[in-house]
Amino acid sequence: MSPTDPCLSTLSFDLLSLGQALQDGRTTPEDVVVEALRRIGDDPHHAWISVRDADTLRAEARALMAAGPAGKPLYGIPFAIKDNIDLAGVPTTAGCPAYAYTPETSAFVVQRLVEAGAIPIGKTNLDQFATGLNGTRSPFGACRNAHDPAFVSGGSSSGSAVSVALGQVAFSLGTDTAGSGRVPAFFNHLVGLKPSLGLLSARGVVPACRTLDTVSIFALTADDAHRVFAVAAAFDAEDAYARPAEPHGVDLGALAAPRIGVPRADQLDFCGSAVDAQAWADAVVHARGLGAKLVELDIAPLLETARLLYGGPWVAERYQAIRGFIDAQPDAVFPVTREITLGGARPLAADAFAAQYRLKALQRQAAQIWRQVDALLTPTAPTHPTIEAMLAEPIARNSELGLYTNFMNLLDWAAVAVPVGFVTRPGASAPMPHGVTLCAPAHQDVPLLHLARRWQAALQGRAATLGATGQPLPAAQAVAPAVPSGQLRVAVCGAHLEGQPLNGQLTSRGARLVTRTTTTPDHRLYALPPIVTPAGQRLLRPALVHAPGDPLGRAIEVEVWELPAREFGSFVAAIPAPLGIGKTRLADGSVVPGFICEEGALAGATDITAYGGWRAWIGRQDPAAG
Repeated sequence: MSPTDPCLSTLSFDLLSLGQALQDGRTTPEDVVVEALRRIGDDPHHAWISVRDADTLRAEARALMAAGPAGKPLYGIPFAIKDNIDLAGVPTTAGCPAYAYTPETSAFVVQRLVEAGAIPIGKTNLDQFATGLNGTRSPFGACRNAHDPAFVSGGSSSGSAVSVALGQVAFSLGTDTAGSGRVPAFFNHLVGLKPSLGLLSARGVVPACRTLDTVSIFALTADDAHRVFAVAAAFDAEDAYARPAEPHGVDLGALAAPRIGVPRADQLDFCGSAVDAQAWADAVVHARGLGAKLVELDIAPLLETARLLYGGPWVAERYQAIRGFIDAQPDAVFPVTREITLGGARPLAADAFAAQYRLKALQRQAAQIWRQVDALLTPTAPTHPTIEAMLAEPIARNSELGLYTNFMNLLDWAAVAVPVGFVTRPGASAPMPHGVTLCAPAHQDVPLLHLARRWQAALQGRAATLGATGQPLPAAQAVAPAVPSGQLRVAVCGAHLEGQPLNGQLTSRGARLVTRTTTTPDHRLYALPPIVTPAGQRLLRPALVHAPGDPLGRAIEVEVWELPAREFGSFVAAIPAPLGIGKTRLADGSVVPGFICEEGALAGATDITAYGGWRAWIGRQDPAAG
């Protein structure tokens, strides 16, 4: 496929479609970089600060082709880098020409992506020094929204989002200190991952607030974000704020009915926009459609936490990040950025301690949320302003955009912004995107990405398209989890089923129901003679037997539960003979631990296979029998 081939010009740059075309030889990395440059053109959206030379990109692509795709999961994939993240040999400006320097080495996270075969196309526009959520605070021009250039792109990672939404690159890196990796995702119909602090190294990134900054990922799909995260996430001992990933626990994307919290209706603020209020209501309906159990929550501690970010001494951390430069060259800084940053010189050290004390108390209050829900669903931003409205009141309008994002960084939560659909927004020339955010405690990145995948896969019509490209969502393909769960699954078929007498042996160990399904159609089910528990209860127990080739075998109803691996041993130890744990074959072809019965223990047992499951049989028995 040559660069002039119309098939290449219409090829979706999502990782699945583009990766398959590269792997099967329908295109090459050299073709792809040439096509990326063609799509960027003269950059009318002001998404780019610097685009690498075509000859340099082609030479890198040819070198990659000579080495081959083996061991390179991102082979030939073009990506963009926010211009506060270092790329060797390319100036880093942080949106300020006078500040620019040319690094000799790439940021740790960029180097990992390059080693995985990804090709950096260039550096993208941003709100100067990553101070802003709107994308207009740049001497390189206000970045224009991918769907309607009259509207803000979102920021500070403005060009990173727009370049992906326009299909110029497959994914991009941004940074997120207060919502910069999520607000632009909403405004451009993308997935935006704000990883847990420290899972993506910040070495080689111009800091905004070092205690809060995280490199973020923009992608066309949740699976694409997961693939990039899997490559980029690695512990960097030279980054003082880095930390290793921890097992994430229950997989929210696999739960039959995840508990999702939503803010109390009286705590929602859409800045008077009926369009955004209705879009939020539609998102709640979509969440219910996934089978989620919605729980209304008091988010007052979260809203107070959000106010601390710019109303407290954390602005001093922004000042400290560029203190030497802004003190020496204040006029080189964009006016609104200068005003905000120099305000950080005023708070006292005592103010910083007072704010830390208050934050600690709010973190304790906020943590109570996770006793009630598995994830929290919020608007990503209250509304979507035009560039004209933003420039008219730059501080007030920008402050509104952080209402639902600022608290997540201070609380050390992971978050994924996901598309909902399109709305008819006053003044817009075309339907405009709308989105929401899913968040959970730190280290829940993979469960959130799986939940985001489930969310996105259920979108219909125009909502099920990629960015501003109009390309449809690709067919789902399994993605290897970037981080292990630390969980084990077990199939149960009798007294451990939900609502049955021994289910507490699972729930007391933190187990959660993943799904209700059946075995393969080659099993037999028996009821063993009852036993009497120490409490005097007469307990009926099943025996599930794999019986390949048995004409009387059939599929048997089971539940699959997930529990922490550390609890599995004690669960197994509590199972009395003649039952034990072996392997159960499920209808979807997977094999999980499940109950087996010792050979010879079926004497005196009742064959109940014909009922198809324990509940169907137990419902025919004496209720007092257990």
